[in-house]
Amino acid sequence: MKVLRFAASLFALTGLGILAPAPKAQSIVGSTATTSSPADAPAPLDPAPPLFVYSRPTERMKIRTYVFDAFGPYPVVGAALIAAVNQREGTPPEWRQGATAYGERFGSNLAIAAVTTTTRYALAEAFREDTVYYRCECKGVFRRLGHALISTVTARRGQDGHRRLSFPAVAAPYAGTMMAVYAWYPERYGPKDALRMGNYNLLAFAGGNVALEFIYGGPHTLFSRLHRPALSGTDAGSTSNH
Repeated sequence: MKVLRFAASLFALTGLGILAPAPKAQSIVGSTATTSSPADAPAPLDPAPPLFVYSRPTERMKIRTYVFDAFGPYPVVGAALIAAVNQREGTPPEWRQGATAYGERFGSNLAIAAVTTTTRYALAEAFREDTVYYRCECKGVFRRLGHALISTVTARRGQDGHRRLSFPAVAAPYAGTMMAVYAWYPERYGPKDALRMGNYNLLAFAGGNVALEFIYGGPHTLFSRLHRPALSGTDAGSTSNH
């Protein structure tokens, strides 16, 4: 049943990935300068391929992506699907069955998602990290899959956007489930339950990144104006394979 719960989470996030918008281009810098004198200048050559330059998101973009990630259609539909699985399994059993019980499970899952997202964005702001997901410029299924998975526990920092292990990304999923255990779950639930549910929460976030990386709905999808942007990255491994 635990596997079914995680599978439902992953399916919800991946299935919703078809609504992801077109990637927005980052600023581009071309290298066309020459040191030759005008008299000795050779015939013009094709310009060098453009380089993708990292650009930090604006405060407006941060607010927009936070609101969408915390309260948009993805967490709402995901919470509804997971609540259906919880209802079938009777988890927690103290909440019993029926419409009221389903509402409790739905509200609980939505609250966990909201606390997780709020914690991640708040800590990322404190640590000066970029929470936006950037699609890989590399080619190949395994390279892109690795990029999506590593983005689950890393974030970009600094003006150059270098990637580092992210404490906010690792801690936030457990903050959401810890809040649930001590705020509204039955009293018999404890830290081990919060840790177990946090693991599923983290895996669900990884599934969302995989969806953003591989499933692309085009520029005219329903939420193309609302969803967090999937921008081109600047990893050394990415640009070298572009």
